Amino acid sequence: MIQTVGLTKKYDDFVALDSLDLKLERGDLFGFIGPNGAGKTTTIRILSTLLAPTWGEAYVCGYSVHTHPREIRRAIGYMPDVFGVYDDMRVGEYLEFFAAAYRIAGPERRRVAEHSLELVDLGSKRDELVTSLSRGMTQRLGLARVLLHDPEVLLLDEPASGLDPRARIEMRNLLKQLQGMGKTILVSSHILPELADICNRVGIIEYGRLLACGGVGELLAQVRGRPVIRVRVAGPLESAAAAVVGPGVEAVEFRDGEIRVTLTAAGDGQAAIAARLVAGGHALIELRPEEVNLETAFLELTRGSLAEPADE
Repeated sequence: MIQTVGLTKKYDDFVALDSLDLKLERGDLFGFIGPNGAGKTTTIRILSTLLAPTWGEAYVCGYSVHTHPREIRRAIGYMPDVFGVYDDMRVGEYLEFFAAAYRIAGPERRRVAEHSLELVDLGSKRDELVTSLSRGMTQRLGLARVLLHDPEVLLLDEPASGLDPRARIEMRNLLKQLQGMGKTILVSSHILPELADICNRVGIIEYGRLLACGGVGELLAQVRGRPVIRVRVAGPLESAAAAVVGPGVEAVEFRDGEIRVTLTAAGDGQAAIAARLVAGGHALIELRPEEVNLETAFLELTRGSLAEPADE
């Protein structure tokens, strides 16, 4: 449904997007992760035909952004991170206005607008002014707008930005619902744990380069590497750390009032560490494996991987 090949965007000497190779299949809910300025919005704008690449190719639903922009615009729903609303319009009027822009006429226009409102749970707000909506409701209205023409592909740029926790949960549930309807969704964000919960695939981008791409489990396995054990003891950490050192232990360090032990391989290392501590007379409070989540994966994959970016 979406494919890019060597996609590159340059502004003079600044490379905003550097040879991006990406492929999304039908029904994917793809999380595009990266800090501000990483190239996420640039990618989405190229895919939505609003920005021309410097070189490289991008296809959406089999159409090239170079040769078939109209076909792509009919097939996608693009929601920018910030979008305007008309102050003097009511919610229902707002959607019907855009339905008319999609050339949806007559009674069908009202039906489509009502369907989109119900889908994003704004049916009770159809007669309210759009300026009276909360930030979360405004984001849902924006999503209702891009769903009016029933697009196959959704390009959502930071849809949860600025939302409170409840609104973020509602947005996350809505995205899962849209995936269940067969939509292919690319959603950009820097809110890493939320994407781990809803996306079946993620890509990590920094300074315009795609550093990793795949399932959440694949990325976690990529950064997990050596198993790490966290140890808490009652008493001085230094003497307990010295007792831990032995076969199967690669490194020992202190972090957040705990002993962080890196093992050489998975196996019965935890039991050996516990035995050494008990034999040394140390009171063991807690011994647990260090969990790796998507946020940890992002930090590990981006740490020192690139040189400093050029000034924007």
